[in-house]
Amino acid sequence: MSALAESRITLKLAFPLIIGQVSQMLLGVADTMMIGKLGVTELAVLTFANSLFYVPFVFGIGVLTSISVFTSNAHGSKNQAAGRASCRHGMYVGTILGLILFAVMSVVSWNLGIFGQPEAVQERTGLFFRIIMASMVPALMSIVLKNHADALDRPWPPFWIFLWGVVLNVFLNWVMIYGKLGCPRLGLEGAAWATLISRFAILIAMFIWLYKAKGMREWVPYHWFKTPVMSDIKRFLAIGVPASIQMIAEVSAFSGAGLMMGKFGETAMAAHQVALMCAATAFMIPLGLSMALSVRVGSAVGAGEMLRLRPIAISGWVIGAGYSLCAAVFFLFFGAWLASLYTDVSPVIDLAARIMIVVGVFQLVDSLQVCSVSMLRGLQDARIPAMIDFVAYWILGIPMGIWLSVHMGYGAIGVWCGLAIGLFFACIMLVPRLWKMTGRLAATGNPV
Repeated sequence: MSALAESRITLKLAFPLIIGQVSQMLLGVADTMMIGKLGVTELAVLTFANSLFYVPFVFGIGVLTSISVFTSNAHGSKNQAAGRASCRHGMYVGTILGLILFAVMSVVSWNLGIFGQPEAVQERTGLFFRIIMASMVPALMSIVLKNHADALDRPWPPFWIFLWGVVLNVFLNWVMIYGKLGCPRLGLEGAAWATLISRFAILIAMFIWLYKAKGMREWVPYHWFKTPVMSDIKRFLAIGVPASIQMIAEVSAFSGAGLMMGKFGETAMAAHQVALMCAATAFMIPLGLSMALSVRVGSAVGAGEMLRLRPIAISGWVIGAGYSLCAAVFFLFFGAWLASLYTDVSPVIDLAARIMIVVGVFQLVDSLQVCSVSMLRGLQDARIPAMIDFVAYWILGIPMGIWLSVHMGYGAIGVWCGLAIGLFFACIMLVPRLWKMTGRLAATGNPV
């Protein structure tokens, strides 16, 4: 098939995934907007807590990307038993991993002084962070079911379920943060309780849909507590762990940048949170696209259609590049307006607007690198991309950010410039690797 024809198929699958990712990001956007009205300290607490939360959360998400790979392979080869096994093993891994991460980070929450943040921020973070970490368990379990459904080319029902979860979260934010409808005014912690309740509601709704949806029953495990097959778990982790390392390298770099902002004061922390929310929301579109591309590549491999891999890759790059150019223009010209949606504090708006100039500049390379790494994952190539991303963010990006922000005196702007350098390196390494692998598979059926 031509790249144009593949683009149509990619967009059809990607559209609900993109909207779903954006809707999930709206959970964070809603929290940021509503907590931002409470004050700069509360917004700084959210920045600090999110910097700690997203590293283990993305680690869990990365491990669970294996579900998309193995379920899409099973779907391509019409192997329902393998599809059920993928879902069941994913649920084992997701549940256990969520509980372990919650336990570990709960211990961390009692020792926040080691991160060197402002004292007022440390004092307000502990309980908020523990509640948010508790929500990781239902969140990861829901992602297992969503990835499974997406890989079976059934993305719309999960999209609607997760979207209504966002609506529920916003409503509960309003009730709990501000003390509406007879609820006591919980302030900052109210947002955390709202997130926890919403994520449990999403999980319950996903289970109900999977068991009632037509055509899904044969792809859902008959016995969830059946003894896992350890060889399948090992195959699952062989893809998932490197994928999680790759994802965590990027997210931990941004989280590390958030912690670095504490050195520049509460205004820098608040501006960073605003810019990060805008950048992360924009990133959800190429991320949703990349998820569709991973599924499409996995299905093509499962069906033995190796000649379709390169047209699929080209379609992904073209769509991602087209979107990123539009996003770049928007950030460059409307950064101050975006910042004003989150806060009315002028110094925060001014600094966030300047940071978003950098965000606009790196949009293109960010889209290309995330699409490339997801397609490589669909080819079960995860270890080398993980190494590339580690070098990009932690050998280049963060050290450059420290040098530019501290030694060159650029402050918060310098931190983001360092991140942009890391993204550029990841892009120029991952795109050629995908091109070579798709060519080898088309010619020989063997990526090595």
